[in-house]
Parts: sequence; C-alpha cells; structure tokens
Amino acid sequence: MKVSAIVVSHGHRAELAESLPALAPQVDEIVVVANVLGSAPTDAHGARIVENERPLSYAANLNRGIAETSSELVLVNNPDAVPQPGSVAALAAFMEAHPRCGVAGPQLVDPDGAWQPSRRRFPTVAGTLVRRTPLRLLFAPLERQRAHYHLDERATEPVEADWMLGGSLLLRRTMLDELGGFDPGFRMYGEEIDLCYRAARAGWERWYVPQALVRHRWDALSDRRLLTRRTLWHWRSVLRFARKHPERLFAR
Repeated sequence: MKVSAIVVSHGHRAELAESLPALAPQVDEIVVVANVLGSAPTDAHGARIVENERPLSYAANLNRGIAETSSELVLVNNPDAVPQPGSVAALAAFMEAHPRCGVAGPQLVDPDGAWQPSRRRFPTVAGTLVRRTPLRLLFAPLERQRAHYHLDERATEPVEADWMLGGSLLLRRTMLDELGGFDPGFRMYGEEIDLCYRAARAGWERWYVPQALVRHRWDALSDRRLLTRRTLWHWRSVLRFARKHPERLFAR
C-alpha cells in the first residue's frame, strides 16, 4: 500500500533537515505544510511544499496536507520525528493485515534512545485535573496515575490502544474520509485524542506497533511548567473535547 507523509512546519527548518532525509526513502510522497514564513526546508528531499497565506491550527494544517495527497495510508509526522529504517513499512504492513486498523502508532524513543511512553487511555475528568493542575504534585507518583497513562507498560508486541501521542501516526484515508478528518478547532494539542475517540466510536481500531521505531524529541513543556501559553492551549483543547464528547465527563 502506498504511503503519503504530511509534515507541518512552524519554523522547524532545522528539524526538517534531519527528519526529511530519514522519511523520504520510506514513503511514496511527502507534503510539507509551511505554516509561517521561514518554515520551508532548505533541501526538500523531493517533498512538495505548501505555504500558508496565514497561520492555521495544527489540525487544519494536517487536513490541508491530507487533501493534497491521494494514498490510502497517510503518515502524519512531526518535524522532529525521525523514523528509523523500515519503520513506515512495518506500520503499513500491519495496517494491510488489519483492515479495521484506522490508526497505527510506532514506538517512540528520545534522541538518546530512552523509551517514550506514547500509549494513552481516553481522558477522564479526574485524570485531567490531576495531570493539568498542581494536584499532580501530590498524585502523579501514584501507581493509579501511572497506569492511567501506561507510563510503565513497554509493550513488545502490537497492542490496541485508546490513543497515542501524535508525534508520528499512520492513518487510513478511508477512516479519515468517514470521520471528516481532524477537527480544525483544536489549535494545538488534543487533535489526535479527538480523532482516535471518534474513530473508536465508529468502530475503527487503534494499534500501538512497537516494531516500528521513531526517534522523537518530546519536550513535554506543559508537563514541566503549569502556567504557560501552552497550558492554556491544553485547557482549551480539554474544554473543546468535553463539549464535543460530554459522556467522557462521567467516565472513570
């Protein structure tokens, strides 16, 4: 199955210089969406560049890139996500063998090779309050919170997941067409949770495939500091998700 890759750059020219050479041999086409001036790569490595007249939300940029491609499988890949050789093929082969898999996520590792826990359960009110408020200083070490985010579960074989971090995800176009793509109302953060939740409700599977390996620089800025602009973006995404899916307010 052919694979198209979408990369959104918001001033990430330096990151693209590392990720595009690793990505190009593994996919059939690449579209780089340059969200702001100076975002296009110096060396495109065969990628097609789409430049915005004005900045868009991350989800809207993904939709624009997806609309520029036609492959049945679409890889949405952060500029700082570097797929290791054979990773995209491993994800594509898994999806081909599992026709109801709409989302496949690789194993993510830090630049130094340390494992990144990228599987997650769908958010709950209690979990979000602890995760995104000073309460996490009291409850974050608890086993229950760690279990909620799969922080200690390093799977060695493919396993189903509620959702996965959006650093690098392979998506099935049939699913995207059915769901209407990403919700452009998510400025940044939460767009992959919303997509996976709508996919789950529509009967599409989401799988974590650790045989595919992607090196990813996960800054986790909103985890380290409580009151930043990114924290506000997180909360805006949380509120949008709750308005769209109020049944999650009662989930445990």
